[in-house]
Amino acid sequence: MLKPNNSWKWYFDQQHNSLMLDLGNEMVFRVAIPAKLLVTCALEDNTFTVDDASIYQTFKDRIDNLDLPRARKAELALNAVAASRFHKPMMPKSWFFKTQSHGYEPELGEVVTLETETGTSKFIVIENSGSASLCMMAELDTLALNSTKEMKYCDTIKVMNDRIPPFVEELHQGLALVG
Repeated sequence: MLKPNNSWKWYFDQQHNSLMLDLGNEMVFRVAIPAKLLVTCALEDNTFTVDDASIYQTFKDRIDNLDLPRARKAELALNAVAASRFHKPMMPKSWFFKTQSHGYEPELGEVVTLETETGTSKFIVIENSGSASLCMMAELDTLALNSTKEMKYCDTIKVMNDRIPPFVEELHQGLALVG
């Protein structure tokens, strides 16, 4: 996985209308967050700070057990850092997700599940504002929110915390029949 360093730089590419991260050595990462969801300071050049590196490490550690290729994990972690630093505040869109029987307070970078009427998907928590959390989809398959709207990998949505149960990792154990 990528190792952050002090030469990394955030910048906005007008030609692609996207936030980019210059990783040095002629490598550039294109952030998945649409320009309309970025705060104004994302349109300026910004250094990749020590705080960015720390948050990157937090996300990287928290998503390590997800069933994703290494490159996709790096993509998810970098998009999560960009969202934590440059995503505009947004109103919750909780109506797409089923209410849970008990309240839950997710932590930064925690993997959680969100369930719609048609399916369930894993998300990582980008920010918890107390009653609601900004979450980023962490699965490659799309998730239908309703009959006309769906989410894809690295899309963000804010939901009330009463819609968020903790993710319970399934352990696959081999069983042998004896006898």
